[in-house]
Amino acid sequence: MDDLIAGLAGVGYIASRRIATALYMALHLQKPILVEGVAGVGKTELALCSAALLGLPLIRMQCYEGLDESKALYEWKYGKQLLYTQILKDHMGRSLADAPDMETAMERLHGAGDLFFSEPFLEPRPLLTALRTEGGAVLLIDEIDKSDEAFEAFLLEVLSAFQASIPEIGVIRATTPPVVFLTSNNVRDLGDALKRRCLHLHIPLPDQALEERIVAARVPGVEDALRAKLVRFVQTLRTMDLRKLPSISETVDWARALLLLHARALDAELVRETLNVILKFEADIAAVEPRIGEILAGPE
Repeated sequence: MDDLIAGLAGVGYIASRRIATALYMALHLQKPILVEGVAGVGKTELALCSAALLGLPLIRMQCYEGLDESKALYEWKYGKQLLYTQILKDHMGRSLADAPDMETAMERLHGAGDLFFSEPFLEPRPLLTALRTEGGAVLLIDEIDKSDEAFEAFLLEVLSAFQASIPEIGVIRATTPPVVFLTSNNVRDLGDALKRRCLHLHIPLPDQALEERIVAARVPGVEDALRAKLVRFVQTLRTMDLRKLPSISETVDWARALLLLHARALDAELVRETLNVILKFEADIAAVEPRIGEILAGPE
């Protein structure tokens, strides 16, 4: 686990002991990880950096309402099937010309029809691609809570046995099980069956010290004093009654913006000009602006 913490730090991800423990168990127990937490705390980034650390290709599937098997697992190459149908049209006519009866002709047609639902006409989607990748892959099923319950149930076979059933071909099993990350922003409650197949990992908003380490890793050009000041400002905002509290991603974006502006210190005017980087609603900006001086003058 210490090696994982150091390795993730080497690719730009500052992991807590809990995160490293979950990743260690997922790798050795071959279990998917369900990563929960508010938007912007580093759930997706954990999968991206894990792929970089493990040297595996990342296969990402973004979930949304209405996502189904044809977009997630496979579909048939309809254009190719149509093209081959046109090419074989004359050939099939000649093949059926000497058929002694209708039954024989139907058997020949049935054999030709099966060809169009075979491997050469199969279009793999993210799930099938992850199962068939030689040497394994990191499969990121992003924002699973945005999909519907039917799709959640469809995933159970892939998550439990690392296999998928295709009626026309059969069961396809992974030779090397992928490392699977599912992320959730808790838009809806996930089913017990899905949770039972996964290791659970909740990533909370970080404390001052951890967030400073994250900013230092992601934006190394920011001076120590400025980094401490901007992180302390964001930490204070999270104690306020705002519509959307700033997350780690907003803190990192703000640090990059201040670096771009060659800032060396944090003053009220600079905060006011860049407040839209960390606050995403005008009502939140209006609530914070009168208190900028107070927050900046807070305890060091």
